[in-house]
Amino acid sequence: MSDFAADPSHPRYQSLLLRHRLEQAEKDGLLAGSAMIAHGRGEAYDYLLGERTIPSAHKATVQALGTLKKAKRPVISLNGNAVALAGESLLMLAERLSCPVEINIFYRTPERMAALIGRLEAIKEEHQLEVQILGAEPNARIPGLKGPRANCTKEGIIDSDVIMVPLEDGDRCEALVAMGKTVIVIDLNPLSRSAKMGSITIVDELTRVVQNMLVDIENCVVDEAFSNDEVLADALQHIATKFTSR
Repeated sequence: MSDFAADPSHPRYQSLLLRHRLEQAEKDGLLAGSAMIAHGRGEAYDYLLGERTIPSAHKATVQALGTLKKAKRPVISLNGNAVALAGESLLMLAERLSCPVEINIFYRTPERMAALIGRLEAIKEEHQLEVQILGAEPNARIPGLKGPRANCTKEGIIDSDVIMVPLEDGDRCEALVAMGKTVIVIDLNPLSRSAKMGSITIVDELTRVVQNMLVDIENCVVDEAFSNDEVLADALQHIATKFTSR
């Protein structure tokens, strides 16, 4: 990040920092050309949410964290944007949860996979993390899903009981739910297919979610009365109220 020159006092500093991470990741071969478009779509919803973790999102975060801790075989699925934006924090979270991460991307090429795995391995070595990184050699397919994202590993996605899927990916989320898995979705758009299909949806920005999880990991309790529909409705109400209140 040595060439990132924005002043920390800039009101858009965090947004500019995340954009810079994506720009650099694209130059390093980690991302597809459409990555910034996908990020911009989410960023627009973050504006509407006030660029903060609203109470219902924090409630969903705690629920997701407790569910991951109780799981027998949790896994964190990563795409290029997730690695670029929060790769370090996500690996730290995976170590705290004693679970693997698995790279699963739509625009899959040998070059991109090598770049993503290389980035994660470098983070792992730098911080001396004990995390299994899966995805380089898929040996299974997600039933009912077409295209490269169907490729996965048996020891990761297939055998998991709880899977966290950062960032929007509606058809994959639907396929995983159909397999009987508990799917934790991180998606700033409460109207998206993935948000509606997920078992637990965190309507919040990825880097904030992971930092909140790292803070709350020792103090999270699963709420048996948790309602994902209520979480989505609250996010929509928050957006609507933002424009009707003074």
